[in-house]
Amino acid sequence: MSALSGLKRFKNEATLKTWVYSIALNKSKDFLKYKNRKKRSGKIISINRVADGDRSEYYEPSNFVHPGIELESKEQMNILFAAINQLPENQKSALILAKLDKMPQKEIADILGLSLKAVESLLTRAKSNLKKYLEAEGVLILKKGKR
Repeated sequence: MSALSGLKRFKNEATLKTWVYSIALNKSKDFLKYKNRKKRSGKIISINRVADGDRSEYYEPSNFVHPGIELESKEQMNILFAAINQLPENQKSALILAKLDKMPQKEIADILGLSLKAVESLLTRAKSNLKKYLEAEGVLILKKGKR
């Protein structure tokens, strides 16, 4: 909605996609700041709950992964995301755009309003900081193709 309402301010200095990504990134950061300031209250509702009249049923989606392996993977993902959240905001943004959104560095530079070299530097520092954090947590880091 912010992109639509601000379309008059789009100046063609970047692609429309990059401009929209910038807005989404800034809105996400604003939301996280708001969420961290706001008192946490409310109730938790499972996404696996199916309402059926007056009663609620819970179902488990079919899963062929052994529970032990699934738990280990979940723990590793929690450690990884905790490590990512430890990064400075600019490193975290660059890393998420590069690795999770699979975005090219040039596009990341446009979104963050930085030079390509600055984005390369951010990504290098983010990876280095992640490695230090994970090693401090005792997490085994495997190189691609090695076990």
